Amino acid sequence: MAQGKPRHPFRPSAGSAPGVAPQRPASAPPTPTGVARAALALGRELSPEQASGLATYLGLLEAWNRRTNLVGPRTWPDMLSTLVADSWNLADLLGELALPENPTTLDFGAGAGIPGVPLRLFWRTGRYVLIEPRAKRAAFLRQCLAMMRLAGTEVFEGRAEGLRLEADLCLSRAFQPWRVFLETAGGFAGGSAAPGGPGAIVFASGAQPDGPVPDGWRLERVKPYQRLAGEGYFWVFAPSISPS
Repeated sequence: MAQGKPRHPFRPSAGSAPGVAPQRPASAPPTPTGVARAALALGRELSPEQASGLATYLGLLEAWNRRTNLVGPRTWPDMLSTLVADSWNLADLLGELALPENPTTLDFGAGAGIPGVPLRLFWRTGRYVLIEPRAKRAAFLRQCLAMMRLAGTEVFEGRAEGLRLEADLCLSRAFQPWRVFLETAGGFAGGSAAPGGPGAIVFASGAQPDGPVPDGWRLERVKPYQRLAGEGYFWVFAPSISPS
């Protein structure tokens, strides 16, 4: 497994405020050493390969963000702490789930590559498809994949309904309201996405869904994780069969 080593969450380095990655001047580009130190302050120990990959990704994100406004944070330490950390937390969850040996995963509304691009440095299992309809963002994603050499990862430029592919797992980070997303994900169910296995994961700010789960799905698991803005949650949904 390519996952980095989680450490005590949000252990600040000397001189850092609790839970805040060390800040560097905006003109200083991310380096593997700097990224590794910043991640360690956030509780994550990176391998050299992960640190190098994240430095490449954050450098691209900073450069493109000045022209295209991909994300809200403007500097790479803020991008690491508020965006990329979600990816390594998701990698930890995926390592715990009963997924097939080589799952097909769809990442809806991939945008600036969160969670998918950093995620593939920590979780490399199976085929991973980044779905993005906007041309500039799709071009950014393709450049990331080319420069980071992320095996088994590809970009689909277009709307999700134009993709003809069965998936084992569908991911949503603010792509659609969660009930709508489960309806969307249901259209891609296939492979081993059967009762008893995970089929969709939603990034959420609440501990429980705000209402009943749609027919055809059940809430299999809720996993909390720490982030700078407060506790976040992964809602893991599994396909279900309604009683006949």
